[in-house]
Amino acid sequence: MRMGLQAAIAAITLFGAVLTTASAATDPTNDPNRWDLRDLFRDVAEWNTERRKLERYFDALAECEGRLGNPKGLNTCLERYYSALRRLYRVGVYASLLADQDTSQPIPAEMRQQVRRLYTRFGEVTSYMAPEIIALGGETIADFTQRLPKLERYDRLLETTLRRAPHTLDPAREALLASAGAMGGSPASIYRTLANANIPWPNIELSDGQTVRLSQAGYAKHRAAANRADRERVFEAFWGTWNDYEQTMGETFHAHLQQAKFFADARGYDSTLAASLGGTHVPEAVYRNLVDQVNANLAVLHRYLKLRERILGLEQIRYYDIYPPLVELETNYPIETARPLIIKAMAPLGPDYVAKLTRGLNARWMDLYPREGKVSGAYMSGSAYDVHPYVLMNYNDDFDSVSTLAHEWGHAVHTMLSSETQPFETARYPIFLAEIASTVNEVLLIDNRMQAATSDEERLFYLGFLLEQWRGTFFRQAMFAEYELTVHEAYAEGTPLSGARLSELYGDILKRYHGHDEGVLTIDPAFHIEWAYIPHFYRNFYVYQYATSITAGAAFAEKILAGDTTARDGYLQLLRAGGSDDPHDLLVAAGVDMTTAAPYDAVFGKLNAVMDQIETILDRQED
Repeated sequence: MRMGLQAAIAAITLFGAVLTTASAATDPTNDPNRWDLRDLFRDVAEWNTERRKLERYFDALAECEGRLGNPKGLNTCLERYYSALRRLYRVGVYASLLADQDTSQPIPAEMRQQVRRLYTRFGEVTSYMAPEIIALGGETIADFTQRLPKLERYDRLLETTLRRAPHTLDPAREALLASAGAMGGSPASIYRTLANANIPWPNIELSDGQTVRLSQAGYAKHRAAANRADRERVFEAFWGTWNDYEQTMGETFHAHLQQAKFFADARGYDSTLAASLGGTHVPEAVYRNLVDQVNANLAVLHRYLKLRERILGLEQIRYYDIYPPLVELETNYPIETARPLIIKAMAPLGPDYVAKLTRGLNARWMDLYPREGKVSGAYMSGSAYDVHPYVLMNYNDDFDSVSTLAHEWGHAVHTMLSSETQPFETARYPIFLAEIASTVNEVLLIDNRMQAATSDEERLFYLGFLLEQWRGTFFRQAMFAEYELTVHEAYAEGTPLSGARLSELYGDILKRYHGHDEGVLTIDPAFHIEWAYIPHFYRNFYVYQYATSITAGAAFAEKILAGDTTARDGYLQLLRAGGSDDPHDLLVAAGVDMTTAAPYDAVFGKLNAVMDQIETILDRQED
């Protein structure tokens, strides 16, 4: 998560008990497949000591209020600001990783609550900074920097703060908004509680006699069932349950739209889109160009859906047919095989990249295997600048796990390159750039597997895997981005947005993307409730970055695989640049402009080329 001057995370009322219990200490074993959190803190007691010191240090930050009006005062305050933030990230990473490695333990959960309180407090005690910096103005700050050159270290923060002048309030109102930020997360909290704890998920019997519960995890597992009747039954039961809560979820999402507009209006933005992208310094043209380019090329998605229909042997593909793998192939990739395979696949990125990847994969920086109580999924945590990135996996010895491993280590090496090159103040990079590194690794991995494939079945498996990744990460996320823009704009225009109306709007977009009216894929009206299932809609204008990143990443990967050393060097420079400039400007400097059609043309060309290969193989098999 990227922190700014006004950042705050949802608050809690009390700190809770002092945490010193030995059972919550880091993993004491020497298991090479478990991460070693002692690189962050020796134990919970040491973490508690640092947390208390940090709480007291916040007082030093608060004392800076009203003292930014001279070079020395400004420098002292910014030193304290970044010192606190650096320590806060480290405290936060430790608590988060400790909690995720065993979610059944109460003490790490309480530690995470304490971290949230620290973030809120940090936002409150620094709320005066932006207004005071803006009051100084650009000319005065330039004069300060000339008189005290070490202020240049903070050029990026000062420049972006001055740029937000039209949307920054006086200190009192900034403090109020910082405190109100916690309440702004209430709709998302209600959604999480309903979706993960309170909705009574149905049980259904599958064709093999197995009875399964269709919770969120159960749905994700069984929606790809090989038996088509089972898939239909899964969809009807799962989405039927969601439809029972359409009105409640409509009220919840409406409340989110309401608070988003409140904060955008409070800061004087023209729209919630402008407010969200303004905070990350991404031009609105990037967002709108994504939607336009995808809509202009939906024929590519429709071609893929008809190809899926052909491979699965269907007369008419339906929405519940989009998740089964195109080709079933038994794959076995134990970690001893996966590590050298990924390292070899990344060779086109050069020896320095490979060395960093090799070091990380062989260090105790990763929690590798699933186990009872461990959080699901996978992620990279790289906020502890003075340590190293950590990677959480739930590795299952299959190719999907290998791809996920390559993806997360794309993030990790990005963090290593940025931290090595940039000072703390500019090392953190935004999500807009983050997913590029993971996409490049995925494309290089698929290319490596295609080169090693010895049969048509293998080639079909890897090509189909790539296509499905792109459907889910590019087309689907672009569809979400268009829906999100539609409902935010509808709310701003005063359109009533009940749960039923939200489903209607989603259904229109869902059918258009999947070619329902053209007879490409049939969408049942019961599935229009899918919008209520997507948690990302409670993070304003977030999902578009998956689609833009995969587009930019694919553009880089294709050039790198073609042996273009200039493109490779530009890409690596992008990773080393961290957050030292506006993300779109960094991307343009590296050779990719997301406000143009060029990167999208490359993507659609790549997808069509993959489908050409698949159809050639199918035609050969049918002869």
